[in-house]
Amino acid sequence: MSEIKAADKFLEVYSEKIKREGAENLLKWLKSSDFLKAPASTRFHLSREGGLAEHSLNVYRRLVKLCAAEPYQFSEETLAICGLLHDVCKADFYRTDYRNSKDESGKWVKVPYYAIDDQLPYGHGEKSVYIISGFMRLSREESMAIRWHMGGFDESVKGGSFSLNTAFQKFPLAVLVHAADLLATNLDERHLQA
Repeated sequence: MSEIKAADKFLEVYSEKIKREGAENLLKWLKSSDFLKAPASTRFHLSREGGLAEHSLNVYRRLVKLCAAEPYQFSEETLAICGLLHDVCKADFYRTDYRNSKDESGKWVKVPYYAIDDQLPYGHGEKSVYIISGFMRLSREESMAIRWHMGGFDESVKGGSFSLNTAFQKFPLAVLVHAADLLATNLDERHLQA
């Protein structure tokens, strides 16, 4: 999917599905940031311009499919919020830098790469919840799903916290968002690497 198509589709789904108070202001903020043009990561998946919007759509699509096969009932708006906005923490998070590398002829050239420039070091999932909550109210289930979408890759889990397990036991949507993120990243986007 091209950068423009992903951004346009993201905006279409967001505008169609997310209607709660504050959603329009959040969308304005997203448009004013680099969210629609940012990479999804520095090198792990969709590390190219527009990769974040594309990844967000992939997670949303996977989440819709996963939830359709489960007995839990979540609104279309909740699925769109969690799928599309789980990585809102990556808005204005990356910058382009340059490193020296040899080209095909062995000559040193400067090549661009994405580097992290975290201006709000608040964590990952919790930073997304914090940003979204500045614009619109999230349900507890939505907050937990976005907060814990990294699963075992979350820094607090690496530090020994057991909160992830408790969140997964109490909030099924948290498990489903994590699974959707894993499936999108490792299956849907595997062949799309930059």
